[in-house]
Amino acid sequence: MNRRSFLAVSGALLAAACAPAVTTPVTLGPDGKPLPRAYRIPPGSEADIEYSMLDSVNSLRQARGVPQLQLNAQLNAAAATHSRDMAVQNRPWHFGSDGSSPIDRVQRVGYSGRLIGENISETYETELETLAAWMEDAPTRDVILDPTARDLGFAWYQEDNGKIWWTLVTGAPGMAATPGM
Repeated sequence: MNRRSFLAVSGALLAAACAPAVTTPVTLGPDGKPLPRAYRIPPGSEADIEYSMLDSVNSLRQARGVPQLQLNAQLNAAAATHSRDMAVQNRPWHFGSDGSSPIDRVQRVGYSGRLIGENISETYETELETLAAWMEDAPTRDVILDPTARDLGFAWYQEDNGKIWWTLVTGAPGMAATPGM
């Protein structure tokens, strides 16, 4: 009986492998390149996305010989607040609708360390595509690779239309906040 079951399962797998794959047609733009599709963040995947970003950032930092970062709940909260606020304002910028700066936001959530920097993005792309774009730009790359950083905050807000507002914040615990930043 086990042999029959094995043959039946093998036959079913073989038939499934021969079936035509269901693919979504690719829409091309006027330049002949595929148009981007909105990346939909599945419900319940928050931790997966946070740790994917953390692992990717730490791989980049390791390649540069700088210490790894750890997720920080306070910096995550500051990043989440800012991502939502950028969506409300409908513009990617570093100031909150109340005039708050990145330093104000990390202090509000009780982070006692020093803010190293904040990266933001308005996109329809995945977190790793966003990280790749940040790594192509010197100022945002410097925030990610700063050797004094030890903490990472990362969050997003996705609108119904698929647009994602990403915020990444880095900090150095135990260091006084930098005035005027």
